[in-house]
Amino acid sequence: MFLYLNYPSWIHPQIFPGVKFLGLLRWYGLMYAFAFVTAYFILKKTAKEGDLNTKSYTITDDDLFSFISTGIVCLLIGARIFSTLIYDTSGMYWKKPWLIFWPFDSNHHFTGLAGMSYHGGFVGGILGMFFWCKKHKQPFLKWCDAMVCAIPLGYTFGRLGNFLNGELYGRITSMPWGIVFPGAERFSAALPWVQDFAAKIGMDISSGNLVNLPRHPSQLYEAFFEGLFLWSIIWLVRKHKKFDGMLASIYTGGYGLVRFIIEYFREPDADIGYRIAKDGSAPIYTNTSLLNFSTGQILCFIMIVFSIAYALIAWRISKKEK
Repeated sequence: MFLYLNYPSWIHPQIFPGVKFLGLLRWYGLMYAFAFVTAYFILKKTAKEGDLNTKSYTITDDDLFSFISTGIVCLLIGARIFSTLIYDTSGMYWKKPWLIFWPFDSNHHFTGLAGMSYHGGFVGGILGMFFWCKKHKQPFLKWCDAMVCAIPLGYTFGRLGNFLNGELYGRITSMPWGIVFPGAERFSAALPWVQDFAAKIGMDISSGNLVNLPRHPSQLYEAFFEGLFLWSIIWLVRKHKKFDGMLASIYTGGYGLVRFIIEYFREPDADIGYRIAKDGSAPIYTNTSLLNFSTGQILCFIMIVFSIAYALIAWRISKKEK
């Protein structure tokens, strides 16, 4: 009996693999489009319910489109900057920052802007929303609450895009839902622990020198818990919030906490490894200690702290306005 799954062979990063020009269309980009469209329509629904209207101003569709467009542009800028300056270890982007938004390689071939950081997008999105609210004289806390009612459900599509790309997979696992991802690191079949692991899951490794072991589908964990699960909580409590800013603090702290836990199942970037480690030689393909922390966990911890400070400040502002 096999206690693992093979990554579906029919899934390719390109929507139309092998088709000239159309081969440039990728599932990941399409998932981003779905995410933004979903976020827009949910934001529009909250606006229709009166969540954004004030005594002196009624929100229009143009306001919503302008708001979310500004947020998306700043989100993408922040996501790209964090990805290149924090997650890239070559130092190239620090030396040549103009390459951050340069979509061509050294041979002038179009490569796009591969690499986006959620935490960078979070910072960029907040700044974009803040500046938009300042410019249009709208209550920032109220608009943030409306936006976080939409973000998690849209975020679900982003993580599904990661799965379709076969990237950001988790650590090795013997769970029956573990998936063998084609691009994952392979291990020598001669290693005793690899032989024991393969025997445990019923994998035949006699025909090869290198073995691709099943991994946690951490992209799907994140799609569910950081997306659908977190969205459900916020959507259920949105009509019962005690002050403006409450929903945004729930989202920020909730995402930080859920992602922090899931990071124990997700494999850190190979060129970065652990930022903080109990054992500096600990492998990244399996979890050997809860005291080994990835870059994502450090940033998530900062999100949790920020959410508490944000909630306290928002609560004090609401008390003064009453």
